[in-house]
Amino acid sequence: MEMHRRTAHRSWSLIGLAGLVLVLAGCGGSGGSGDSNAANGGSNGALSSGGCAGGDCGTLLVGLTDAEGDFVSYSVDVLSITLQRPNGASIETLPATTRIDFAQLTELSDLLSVTNVAPGNFVSGKIRIDYTNAEVFVEKNGEIVQAKIVGENGEPLGITDLEVRLANRDQLVVTRGRAAFLAVDFDLAASHEVDTAQSPPVVTARPYIVAEVQPVEEKDLRVRGALVAVDTSASSYTIDVRPWHKGDGNLGRVTVHTTAQTSFEIDGSVSMGGAGLTALAQKPAGTLTVAFGTLSTVNRDFTAEIVHGGTSVSGEGLDAVHGNVVSRSGDQLTVKGAFAVRRDHRADFRRTVVVQIGPNTRVLKNGSMERPDGGAISVGQSIVAIRTLSEPASTTTPPTLDATAGRIRMLVTELHGSVTSVVAGQLNLQLRAIDRLGVEMFDFAGTGVTAASDANPNDYEVLTGTLSLARIAPNEAAKVLGFVTPFGSAPPDFSGRTVIDRRNLPAVLGIGWGSGGTHAPFLSMEPTGLVLDVHNADIGERHFLNVGMRRIDLTMLGAGPTIMPAGGRTLFGVSDPGHVELFETFSEFVTELSARLGAGDAAIAMTAYGSYDEGSDTLHANRVSVHFAQ
Repeated sequence: MEMHRRTAHRSWSLIGLAGLVLVLAGCGGSGGSGDSNAANGGSNGALSSGGCAGGDCGTLLVGLTDAEGDFVSYSVDVLSITLQRPNGASIETLPATTRIDFAQLTELSDLLSVTNVAPGNFVSGKIRIDYTNAEVFVEKNGEIVQAKIVGENGEPLGITDLEVRLANRDQLVVTRGRAAFLAVDFDLAASHEVDTAQSPPVVTARPYIVAEVQPVEEKDLRVRGALVAVDTSASSYTIDVRPWHKGDGNLGRVTVHTTAQTSFEIDGSVSMGGAGLTALAQKPAGTLTVAFGTLSTVNRDFTAEIVHGGTSVSGEGLDAVHGNVVSRSGDQLTVKGAFAVRRDHRADFRRTVVVQIGPNTRVLKNGSMERPDGGAISVGQSIVAIRTLSEPASTTTPPTLDATAGRIRMLVTELHGSVTSVVAGQLNLQLRAIDRLGVEMFDFAGTGVTAASDANPNDYEVLTGTLSLARIAPNEAAKVLGFVTPFGSAPPDFSGRTVIDRRNLPAVLGIGWGSGGTHAPFLSMEPTGLVLDVHNADIGERHFLNVGMRRIDLTMLGAGPTIMPAGGRTLFGVSDPGHVELFETFSEFVTELSARLGAGDAAIAMTAYGSYDEGSDTLHANRVSVHFAQ
């Protein structure tokens, strides 16, 4: 799988802090969509035009992303996304089933579809997800284990309709000759409770999905599709969209703009700017491409920073595996948290894959003209390995990808931890995780010049060069993006490109009150803040406040924290099965909570994101969701 992490930190714009919300409307079997003009797919799965043609149309782009959660993998089938006009007419924006691993969308959006539609407003709609063949993996005791996913009644989930309800002020508006962007965000942390005490772990789902219709920042976006044409004079190319890892179909057409700084990798050969676009122009129509870049909030143009084409696209003629190297022995790499894409475009999650490299393995650095050798690949490094994946004879043996005559693409890797020390040009971390994997999974033997200098996860040395460390302090959380030092060359252990201090790392509060809920979750409810009752007798297994490296048990606090609105864009939601209400002001949100609780409704869960001030024991929240029982 191709993944691109930009050196900028993950922005809150991807979490959809304004717009519409999709909530659980029902589980079990489902009937037809009832769309009045939904596309029938045809031979190529083309989208409906929504009753317009030519210059009279507007363009609707639908993207998919995920707020960060605790899942190593979360794969479900997205069956459809339908939008409805005020007169009841509807269009289908995703006529073909697409399997998505939402845990891999925490750093970017994936463009699902592009369709021409008649100008006008959309006031409602729904997303349909099939959990029948869902595969969910979590970390338990340093291992990746598959979890069982159930609904709030404890029963397995099937086809689930998530209803879209738009307030008048938040309608999705499509205008003639312009593109509108709908970013759908599946908030895994707010939607699930994970019980790892059971075997297998049990994940209880109450899907909570936010979609942003008026983005205020640039979007990190992944755009995948089959090449239609290249226009070197306009520094652009056109594709038919095929999201995620689909091998065929056409979910709309989009133009990808490039610049002199755009990095290209075509069939394993790297180039920049015009030279890269010229290389792409030599490829025949139908060649698969993947681009990573930003979507303009002004004119909705998409500009690529990185472009992959041909066999550089996972599953295009060659097998590919994406994951993190957890140990290395000679030329054998053990990769965990692996996402495999076969050359027939079948994609699935693999807990462990053994990757074999050799002297003829070509090593590339994503977005760079550098050509390191195999020695550059060390423990912790995020990679894509490309060539031939072989299945083992025994289920107890991991599959092997033979890259001895293939390629390894090194990706920007993400460290999570707490600062142990900081000096000019370097900071040391107590590692908590590398990308989505807990540090307990990594064996750092052989990473150092000598055994004594092997990387120490409790004092991991990060070279930061000229990066500013003015806001970095010992015992505080930090995130670093960059590349692992070549194998056998540490210290330092890591070369950082971006350092993110605790002020830009969200704190997350989660609490549940069991299936019966509670009628008194708060000690006080004021228009300016809520004080949580952390000694409520109905509190269940979920009661935490994550602040950087620390996980605070709310029930062990003497007094409950205050939850109050942060500055900037915020979103506060009250939901129950089949319905959600959104509030842009905290006072409106509190008024609704008071009314619901006063009427005898029971709150069953709450999730809040923001920044935590220990001195005042206050969570300044950008987003709060409170779920009520049916």
